[in-house]
Amino acid sequence: MKWQETRVADLCEYAVDCVNKTAPVVEHETPYRMIRTSDISSGRVDLSNLRYVTEETFEVWTRRVKPQKGDVILSREAPIGNVGRITTDDKLFLGQRLFMYRTLPEKLDSRFLCYVLQSPLIQGRIQSKGFGVTVQHIKVGDAENLMILVPSLPVQKRIADILSAYDELIEADRRSIQLLEESAQKIYKEWFVHFRFPGHEKIKMVDGLPQGWTKKLISDVCDTLGGGTPSTTDSTYWIDGSIPWFTPKDLSASQSLMLIDSEKKITDKGLKCSSAKHLPPYTILMSSRASIGYFGLYSEPCTTNQGFISIIPKTENLRTYLLYNLIGRKDEIIGQATGTTFKEISKSTFRAFEIIQPTDSILDQFYNLTWSLLQRVQVLTQSAKKLSDARDMLLPRLMSGTLKV
Repeated sequence: MKWQETRVADLCEYAVDCVNKTAPVVEHETPYRMIRTSDISSGRVDLSNLRYVTEETFEVWTRRVKPQKGDVILSREAPIGNVGRITTDDKLFLGQRLFMYRTLPEKLDSRFLCYVLQSPLIQGRIQSKGFGVTVQHIKVGDAENLMILVPSLPVQKRIADILSAYDELIEADRRSIQLLEESAQKIYKEWFVHFRFPGHEKIKMVDGLPQGWTKKLISDVCDTLGGGTPSTTDSTYWIDGSIPWFTPKDLSASQSLMLIDSEKKITDKGLKCSSAKHLPPYTILMSSRASIGYFGLYSEPCTTNQGFISIIPKTENLRTYLLYNLIGRKDEIIGQATGTTFKEISKSTFRAFEIIQPTDSILDQFYNLTWSLLQRVQVLTQSAKKLSDARDMLLPRLMSGTLKV
């Protein structure tokens, strides 16, 4: 069978839109959760931040059809074209601006559909349907009538098997990254929140702190720098740039604390002609506005835009202690942000934060233990990136039929 242009809804048991109003959510955990557009990307449905609803809400919002394992979700807005496939039997439903496909298994492999919707050809078709002044979106009919290239079912399955093998390896790396980062955070909490650090039994408590530990200000233990944006109207600041230039979006999109690269780079001239600062390797990057409280470390010198407070510890053994201390204080950091147009925490406010400084002996032990964990995170993050790049190179060739399987 040759590849055929086919209307996607003709290959589906269901091709349905969401309920186009906001579902009431609850703060306590329930078995029922809502998928939002922010939970959909790169073929995945991220279950880590789903909102909870009551059983009554779930039944009302799934009156037409209840999403199930294997269903493919497409975002119609904010942004257009993100795709994810449900891989769990959990009780989930669609939030606003989402569209769901349930394939007819005798005609269309759901894994293949998820990949074909991510291919450059079909993404181009989806994006071309977008309209709207403030926010781009596509109509329900566009999602139903989307034309996709489809080979025979056995070929679909072979293509899905190839690409799924990459995704399984990527997901294994992601799970390992998550476990390593959680391990470091648990060690921090055990040592510095519960004071169960090595040798704690022999240390007296003085005024609520282990003997030898002191209270200081953030400004006492690190240097804090801002960033800047070279003029976007001067191409010499950007074209062929080689200096990584991070924005809060780079951090929020990262799969780990160890950053692999920035989306944009600036030139030496751009650095000199702006307020951007050239930061040393493994500076603690903290977003200070437009999504406050994202953190990252980069292994080479880099720069940031003005949406950051970049933190350079005054001693190496403070690096991971500061990182995990600040991660644990995200709510406090956000709470100190001010502003009318957008919230931002100022460097002066941040520098005045109090922080407890343990003894050098404990800091050394914590640094050596957690830094080894973060180095493993960096290796796994690089591995996941290479696998993702290889999959993305294969995807258009497999989905156009130019690479035979």
